[in-house]
Amino acid sequence: MRLPVSWLTQQLELDDDTKDLSPEQVAEAFTRIGIEVEELRPLGPVTGPLVVGRVAEIEELTEFKKPIRFCTVEIGDPLITDPLDDDPDPVDPHAPATTQVICGARNFAEGDLVVVALPGAVLPGGFAIGQRKTYGRVSKGMICSLSELGIGDDHSGILVLPSGEADPGDDAVELLGLTDTVIELAPTPDMGHCFSVRGLARELACALDLRVIDPAAVEVPVAEGDVVPVSIEDPDGCSRFVLRRVTGIDPTAPTPWFIRGRLALAGIRSISLAVDVTNYVMLETGQPMHAFDTAKVSGGFTIRRAAAGEKLVTLDDVTRTLDPDDIVVCDESGPISLAGVMGGASTEITPESTDILLEAAVWDPASIARAVRRHKLPSEASKRFERVVDPALPPSALERAARLLRQNGEGRVLPGRTDEGAPAMPAPVVMAMDLPDRVAGIRYARGVTVARLQQVGCTVEVGTDADGTPIVTAHPPSWRADLQQPADLVEEVLRLQGYDTIPTELPSAPPGRGLTASQRRKRAVGRALAEHGYVEVLPFPFVDPSVFDAFGLPADDSRRRTLSVMNPLEADRHALATTLLPGLLDAVVRNVSRGARDLSLFHIGQVVLPRHASAPMPEVGVAGRPSEEELISLGSALPNQPVHVAAVLAGNRTRPGWWGAGEAAGWADAVQAARTVAEAAGVELTVHASDLLPWHPGRCAELRVGGFPVGHAGELHPKVVEALGLPARTCAMELDLDALPLVERRPVPRVSPYPPVLLDVALVVGADVPAAEVAGALRAGGGELLEDVSLFDVYSGEQVGEGKRSLAYALRFRAEDRTLTVEEATAARDTAVAVATERFGAVLRG
Repeated sequence: MRLPVSWLTQQLELDDDTKDLSPEQVAEAFTRIGIEVEELRPLGPVTGPLVVGRVAEIEELTEFKKPIRFCTVEIGDPLITDPLDDDPDPVDPHAPATTQVICGARNFAEGDLVVVALPGAVLPGGFAIGQRKTYGRVSKGMICSLSELGIGDDHSGILVLPSGEADPGDDAVELLGLTDTVIELAPTPDMGHCFSVRGLARELACALDLRVIDPAAVEVPVAEGDVVPVSIEDPDGCSRFVLRRVTGIDPTAPTPWFIRGRLALAGIRSISLAVDVTNYVMLETGQPMHAFDTAKVSGGFTIRRAAAGEKLVTLDDVTRTLDPDDIVVCDESGPISLAGVMGGASTEITPESTDILLEAAVWDPASIARAVRRHKLPSEASKRFERVVDPALPPSALERAARLLRQNGEGRVLPGRTDEGAPAMPAPVVMAMDLPDRVAGIRYARGVTVARLQQVGCTVEVGTDADGTPIVTAHPPSWRADLQQPADLVEEVLRLQGYDTIPTELPSAPPGRGLTASQRRKRAVGRALAEHGYVEVLPFPFVDPSVFDAFGLPADDSRRRTLSVMNPLEADRHALATTLLPGLLDAVVRNVSRGARDLSLFHIGQVVLPRHASAPMPEVGVAGRPSEEELISLGSALPNQPVHVAAVLAGNRTRPGWWGAGEAAGWADAVQAARTVAEAAGVELTVHASDLLPWHPGRCAELRVGGFPVGHAGELHPKVVEALGLPARTCAMELDLDALPLVERRPVPRVSPYPPVLLDVALVVGADVPAAEVAGALRAGGGELLEDVSLFDVYSGEQVGEGKRSLAYALRFRAEDRTLTVEEATAARDTAVAVATERFGAVLRG
């Protein structure tokens, strides 16, 4: 929300202490009550002569490639003419002073009032104006546009002032308010009333303990019949619809500068008097309005939901197919406006419009928000409707707009007014008198709670409950629909008293508490992966369900059963993730697109697995701790949310360099990442061949703990790699961390001072026998003396026979209490080989 500070302070009854209120004090006051100030930008600075001029004569210079105009401009007092001219022409002291200016703009004519920067002036940005010869003429100044004056971004033409608002020679700095300051605020979405001068002035008045002048406090005359008959078929979508009619408007009437200038500083382009007035009143009061050309409306209005397939040409000349969820305003011809979003082209206000219908309504915020996203049409009006507008405001806002059109466009306001609907007003809220004190941990002075609630517009009643406890019953004003429960009232009291007045005290840490076992395990796993070269990332937590098509998952795969959020941050990513891989793989694609080639990423986070049959979600208040029954109901309604850990590898695992060739990441690295997790968690993984998408069927491992599957690892399927745009041979691992048994690990290093005995064995087994299972058999047979088993060679060929392969293992034997003899180590090796022979028919290779 961007506004000039003077517009806000104009709505305050300033006293002697605040009459010189500075923009910095205004910004500090807003910050103190919790409204973020994004920018405070002084206009200008402009120095030197900047005056109003009247264009007396225009000479068209046609001998150049682009149109150039040599303008004679009356600038008032002859004494200030050409202050830097070394050879001034003689002037008539009784004639108006003039200057000559070269200008390329064509949006002004003879007789128009313009703003002229004379030689010696310095415009915003340090742009100095001097006398110079160009296009064969001497230009003594510059005719200015809005952007050159620092008022707005419009540089398409010269600023033309309405006739009668100034005289040639008047000081343009004062007229245009170039000594003002623009403040840009970012109210939180729940503070819909702060998207207007009216609401922000109220907040500023609360912060400074001043009285506010309500711009919407206009006398609304009694309506003398309906302007146009209105039927509201969808009261849930439209709770109030008000119309006012103004006729006889001069279509050539310019927008007065006080409206046009404030719109420019707020970032809104001036279009025409009627449109500018509706935008101005919207900024002033917070009530968006729409103007219809009465001559183009057929019969009465009907407010309803759109029919499937209906079409509407909106003001941007785009034909839009309406959704049954869209709210539309219709006449006898059909839809003429997409309610709260954009009007229709068929009833658009044009330069010839002299009879208009002003409309102000109250729309369902959720419906407007969905329509904006559906049609990709955000606007200043929809921004306010999404945040709830004051349901009591439409008649006052329409009256304010109608009077501005009458004053500046010579229009006549017809006595009738249509007012359909009965919007609900905020319900009263009951709160314990001392609740703000208890929440803040501070005792406020007597009467503070009542005074602050009255300041925000509440009608307050003080009483006692059945137990004799003092209570406050607050009736929120119509513009504060966000005040719905005691916590909201507490927030208002604390906010206006000042969060900085609440003492900061660190709570004492009770002894004997700390991280839970699962939290310690999670930290240990993350630390272990980081120490092995993986980089932790925090991917987007929501997924597009179409990613499971790219994964090639069958229709009945459990990972396709997702929950969708009602208000997603991105419309196409609305599902809660059932696996961590989509987010991690998206991070890989993003990093590769930015030049990264060798990636090792991991993420530890929750996935959401819907139950096959879950209870409905109960409504639990915030007044106190939920009961045990409510906690049980909440637990049964929530989906399963186990913590997973996943890692992806792409490119080289070991980079090439002067030390030698690099090593590409492979499926074995993904399996090793899982082993790293298991080691940090204090459990032992067993690896088994598997076939599960999105992994490659021949390079996929199922990971088990105690015979129970807890995850998978391996190389991704080539089709998945191609569909997602991943680097070739990308590998991934995902484990259900919560499925691992919790092991209280307080490891003590076991260091034997005695030397090991190193022996190698080569076993010939069937080609389909997993090497990991053979290693397990060797461990089982080697007993306590076998310290380590490591596979170092795999061979298949004629020497071992068809359908066979040779697996060579390095065995390390060591005793903790003595030096192991070769005979003892050999006996342990033979026992290990015997177990492998018994289980897999292994033959010791000679």
